[in-house]
Amino acid sequence: MVSVNSTSALDLDPVAQPLQRSSWEPQTNHADEPPHINGHANGHVSSTPSAPTSPTSPEDPNRALAAISLNAFLLGATLSFSFLTTLYSAFQGNPLWRLPFFLSALSLFHFLEYYTTARYNPLAASVDAFLLSQNGWAYNVAHSMAFLECGLHWYFYPGYELLSDFLRLPWLALGFTMLAVGQTIRTMAMAHAGSNFNHLVQSQKREGHELVTAGMYAWLRHPSYFGFFWWGLGTQVVLGNGVCLVAYSIALWRFFRHRIEKEERFLIHFFGYDYMRYRERTRIGIPFL
Repeated sequence: MVSVNSTSALDLDPVAQPLQRSSWEPQTNHADEPPHINGHANGHVSSTPSAPTSPTSPEDPNRALAAISLNAFLLGATLSFSFLTTLYSAFQGNPLWRLPFFLSALSLFHFLEYYTTARYNPLAASVDAFLLSQNGWAYNVAHSMAFLECGLHWYFYPGYELLSDFLRLPWLALGFTMLAVGQTIRTMAMAHAGSNFNHLVQSQKREGHELVTAGMYAWLRHPSYFGFFWWGLGTQVVLGNGVCLVAYSIALWRFFRHRIEKEERFLIHFFGYDYMRYRERTRIGIPFL
């Protein structure tokens, strides 16, 4: 799951260009949206949200709808099959239930990325909103390594665990809680931002932009980042992956430190002292950030 060209131009002018894409945090490009759609990845939204309309269409809208339908069907089928396999394996006492569970968590995550976009930001509901092929090679390699570590561990060393029997269930409960909270907060952040949510940081403030400080933004100023960070770590806790848990922690922390520093330069430029005061009374929710 680990979701850059030279940044010299950005360092010289913080509003000269948007942030470079990163392969860790799920993202897609909605550059084809109409110019009245404004947004920041952290949910700072416009005071005049657009009414829901039909999704933007590429040159062949029929092909786009077919791709969306196919992706939704495949994700739904994968989620159903992997969830049932998880239940069957768990009841059989097979520790490899964690592998189909991870697949079901991934399927649900990617489906919700599209569904929430389609429900609250329909103009951006293109096939890219599934985030299935826009996250870069590192994102795919990270998930592959997580599958590999879990499979090797529980297949070849099923009796070896770092935790005692007393701590095993609380550790699993912690992982499930991190997954649920992370996914819920991220989805709520996208819904709260509505038509102004964008997976790419915006470099220019357009007319009508306001700094939102209500709801979850009264406590968290980057709730989508908070949600993704803890969701990612939660998957590794459930899988029982020691190596990948450390690797995910370091990679995600470094990514969000860099991204938030860059993004907040734009936000200070947009909102000035208002954002600086808002930043002082809110938190990110990621350790040491």
